[in-house]
Amino acid sequence: MKIGLLSDTHGWIHPRLFGHFEACDEIWHAGDIGNIQTADMLASFRPLRSVYGNIDDALVRRAYTEHLHFIVENTSVWITHIGGSPGQYDQRVRKDLAENPPDIFICGHSHIARVMYDKKNDFLYINPGAAGFIGFHKYMTAIRFQIDGTLIHDLELIELGERGKAVI
Repeated sequence: MKIGLLSDTHGWIHPRLFGHFEACDEIWHAGDIGNIQTADMLASFRPLRSVYGNIDDALVRRAYTEHLHFIVENTSVWITHIGGSPGQYDQRVRKDLAENPPDIFICGHSHIARVMYDKKNDFLYINPGAAGFIGFHKYMTAIRFQIDGTLIHDLELIELGERGKAVI
């Protein structure tokens, strides 16, 4: 299964993102969608799995949950918006990560793209950075990767350009 992963769109989708996600089977969004129209646009393009983030309104919060746990291709996944990072996990997830770690832990919020293997908790940590136009990040980013059974491979960081300088 090929996955397109993004976060922190804040109500705006870069036009080139659809080309990058054309071959993806699903899109996963790690929160701060921005509005329900943005989620609907993504969901009309590919099946969408998403969580809400701290800036999302009541409509988005009714449509999506704060935490999303699921299994795809024999790989357990946990997506949440505010999760922290390896060695500095947010208090809301720290205990559950230690007691029942997923194979992949995905979060957003920091606007910093980061992928690393958490050796202590034995899972892959992914933060796709921020794909949206709003925020303090310098570059808009997303991630694309593939899952085959329990093998996670072909992970690519997609750089969409400088924030505030969208080029179609």
